[in-house]
Amino acid sequence: MEEAVVDYKLIFEKEGVYLHTNAKKTVQETGIPGFIRIVERAGVPALEWSPLEDEGRSAPTVLYSRKDGEGGEEDTNFDPGYEPDWAVISTVKKDRAHAQVKDSGQWAFSLPLSELYSLRRARFSLGRNFMVLTSRGGHPLPPLHFHRGGTRELLRALQHYIILDQSPVDGRLFLAYPRDSNSAAFPQSFDKLQILEDGGSDIVSRFIHDPYATTFGGFSKVTNFFRAALRPPETSVTRTNQGPGLPSQPDDEPGFELITCGVELGPRPAVTRGRALDQWEEFLDSEGRVKEPQKVKELVFRGGITPSLRKEVWKFLLGFYPWKSTSKEREDMLRVKTDEYFRMKVQWKSVSEEQEMRNSLLRGYRSLIERDVNRTDRNNTFFSGNDNPGLTLLHDVLMTYCMYNFDLGYVQGMSDLLSPILFVTQNEVESFWCLTGFMELVHQNFEESQEAMKQQLLQLSILLKALDPELCDFLDSQDSGSLCFCFRWLLIWFKREFSFEDILTLWEVLWTQLPCDNFHLLIACSILESQRGELIGSDHDFNTILKHINELTMKLDLQTVLREAEAIYLQLVCCKELPRKVKQVLGLPVLSSSEEDSSQSSETERLLGQTEGGAASAHVPTYP
Repeated sequence: MEEAVVDYKLIFEKEGVYLHTNAKKTVQETGIPGFIRIVERAGVPALEWSPLEDEGRSAPTVLYSRKDGEGGEEDTNFDPGYEPDWAVISTVKKDRAHAQVKDSGQWAFSLPLSELYSLRRARFSLGRNFMVLTSRGGHPLPPLHFHRGGTRELLRALQHYIILDQSPVDGRLFLAYPRDSNSAAFPQSFDKLQILEDGGSDIVSRFIHDPYATTFGGFSKVTNFFRAALRPPETSVTRTNQGPGLPSQPDDEPGFELITCGVELGPRPAVTRGRALDQWEEFLDSEGRVKEPQKVKELVFRGGITPSLRKEVWKFLLGFYPWKSTSKEREDMLRVKTDEYFRMKVQWKSVSEEQEMRNSLLRGYRSLIERDVNRTDRNNTFFSGNDNPGLTLLHDVLMTYCMYNFDLGYVQGMSDLLSPILFVTQNEVESFWCLTGFMELVHQNFEESQEAMKQQLLQLSILLKALDPELCDFLDSQDSGSLCFCFRWLLIWFKREFSFEDILTLWEVLWTQLPCDNFHLLIACSILESQRGELIGSDHDFNTILKHINELTMKLDLQTVLREAEAIYLQLVCCKELPRKVKQVLGLPVLSSSEEDSSQSSETERLLGQTEGGAASAHVPTYP
């Protein structure tokens, strides 16, 4: 018996991997929760999956296992504050099962890695995060759904035993080769395995879905992913020693327009902020319509909104009420929206415990929401203390949003977006519909593919290269050109960088979408340029740059940042030779050369011509 124990070693384990037994039905109907493992039996590595229900009789003893955990579930061997790359170690024997089996209604499989032919990311209609394994006999195993990520960790562990190389005919298919089959012929770059990613590595997914972790010292965990995945676009990637039959990769990313310091931007105007919007009735006609919506937006952009008017004006900025609606129409809308809200709320309130046990998505959403509600803005009196009604409202609105947008559901960080809205409206229905308006602007930030976040970081890089090539060169030299340290800023719109009161002002400024939709990127540029003196010429490396940027929290002056961001916009708009990529980021028209010269001259005159002598000044422009 003792010898049998020594024969077994657990190398890697991941919980929350569902085996999907019927592709014609939904995950809820046929998804069996379980564990994916890499084990060694008598020195022979194998990939195994077993259902969660089997754990009581067949689980190995694990010193540490990467478990997703739900709500209050805890493992005595699991430290939630420590998240290494992958797990070891066990010497407990399990029953051998080299073929797929179905025993008493339970599914399981064990596949020696020497028999693994390929891994393929499948995109079923039910969603992402599916992986299909195929044996060398050509038999696909049931699809595995990585409910909460983890494919990257699995691939990393697999690479100790096999080589994975991308198929030349199917970008989502990776072929497996034994390590003794001319390993030198195959590149072992993890970049090539990103196609199998579940929206980023499990490490980056935790960061994406949990911005809190980065506030309290965990920020560096995401950086290795971004160093590879968000490489600055001008960095050439040379791929050598391609596998047999694989085409060579181009060195340059297509469509990239080199932005150099050769562009003369001209002087940066001085900008002043205005007074907060403190009058509302004067903008309403006799029937309650807003007479000059554009002027209201300009005033809000210039100075924010006085606190007593926020509750009313925010509902217009966030699309709860149309600007041209009458008072009577808004009363009718409120009744309809109230009914709609409570119909959705009843949907999740009426789900029984038995039903929820069979709905892993809803159960997961509830678990995340309950955890986040208990740690969102608890220093604010509206959410402080235990049994606070504000916390109940926060919870209920977020649960109802899951019913409203079940495809997206709840992603950690959304509670950060709701809490200021709920604080201002102090109304469950109004806060919900204002949140849906806010999410219309930022929902792509939370989508699993993270393409929108990568695009924004690329756009930020394009702007910074035009504004401050020297700073970009320094960041590139320290392997920080991806600007991954700005990820949290863009994800939740600087919520963790400024005080609660400052965020109320910043968000209402950004909601005007003046002077351009990407003004939040100019905010980021403003902050980065303010730190150039601390960075350039210093001994900062990749890690200390991350640390420095992360420690700016609550140390930034919002009004200074806003002034400089607007000045950057004016400086760029007035440049006659602005690169096309920069124009696209700012939403400026890209015209032919002759049209561009004429248009640029007119724009410069419009923005600066009303000042004395055309000099840079504190003139307040009227934005389109």
